[in-house]
Amino acid sequence: MASINLIEAFQEFKDAENIDRPTMMKVVEDVFKTLLRKKFGSDENFDVIVNAEKGDLEIIRRRMIVEDGQVEDPLAQVAYSDAVRIEPDFEVGEEVYEEIDLYDFGRRAILAAKQTLASRISDLKKNVLAKKYSERVGEITNAEVYQVWKKEILLLDEEGNELILPKSEQIPQDYFKKGESIRAVVKKVDMKNNTPVIILSRTSPEFLAKLLEIEVPEIFDGLIVIKRIVRDPGERAKVAVESYDDRIDPVGACVGMKGSRIHGIVRELKNENIDVINWTNNTQLLIQRSLTPAKITSMELDTENKHADVYLKPDQVSLAIGRRGVNIKLACELTGYDLDVYRDNEGEVEEFDIDLDEFSDEIEGWVIDELKRIGCDTARSVLDLTTEELERRTDLEKETIDEVRKVLEEEFQKG
Repeated sequence: MASINLIEAFQEFKDAENIDRPTMMKVVEDVFKTLLRKKFGSDENFDVIVNAEKGDLEIIRRRMIVEDGQVEDPLAQVAYSDAVRIEPDFEVGEEVYEEIDLYDFGRRAILAAKQTLASRISDLKKNVLAKKYSERVGEITNAEVYQVWKKEILLLDEEGNELILPKSEQIPQDYFKKGESIRAVVKKVDMKNNTPVIILSRTSPEFLAKLLEIEVPEIFDGLIVIKRIVRDPGERAKVAVESYDDRIDPVGACVGMKGSRIHGIVRELKNENIDVINWTNNTQLLIQRSLTPAKITSMELDTENKHADVYLKPDQVSLAIGRRGVNIKLACELTGYDLDVYRDNEGEVEEFDIDLDEFSDEIEGWVIDELKRIGCDTARSVLDLTTEELERRTDLEKETIDEVRKVLEEEFQKG
């Protein structure tokens, strides 16, 4: 019989992995049974036989032969005189199997069937894709950059499926070119216009957690557990870990010999500083560890309001706060406490200060060196002097001094 050239449609099925053969047969059968119902009013006496290899199908009509004039149901019965025209040897009471030529349905009906079939295949592929990635949320995937746009990057996985890495999920220092292979964690699967949109992330804590799992076998084996991760992507991260085996040092295992395990992760995260600390249920000790690399001298804890005043030596204050306040912000997130940092100057409590070197990306190096030459090595030590005094004691112009003071004052106003 004439084929309606369904090879392309069947090929789509073959290309879509995880769509099993029974599902394929059922979809094709459903489409053409719908066609039969539109033409004959019922599909009860028809068999749809699909040949997926050849890319065609047969529709067989079954009817019982009855005496002439006794046809009560034309769909299920055929008169003897009509039956013998099909095959001369037929007798009353036998069943006639007749092949229906698909072109009898008409060209428009056949085209509609092909479009419906293509649509059903497309929906199945979307469902398979959504299911596959919904089950992989929180896992790392590798994908190739296909298109770079201002607000997002389009990537293709090994099967050619489209994945999206939004700008908000990229590390600020990320820069990717077409054809480059990148790693990211599957964040979520959104449905837009009945189409799955797979969103990836490189900024989520889960991405760092999975990288650690890959690099540290003890985490993968469950001997070390990541209790909490907080990140300022591309800047700093803090990871609290705990060991279920007393013989294993969780921090040492995560960092590796001479930092061998952590270095690869730091490179992947564009030189993000990663502080790995031992988890503890002792709040005071956890706060102390969370402010790494700073060393605190004392602390006043208010557990009811989840607040702590932390006192440090003058040279440790800027370390505790960190550039743009990142270190203390992450410590607050990790511990769940609001932390206020003070300088402990022989028992006298002063406001926090920031090392001038922390402003090296906003203030030129030679200006910082000139200020240090007169003993001003912190932000407050500069602000404590008047513009006139700084101008007299240094070789700096008034405009430069005003600009420096403005940068330093803005930093304290942020805090």
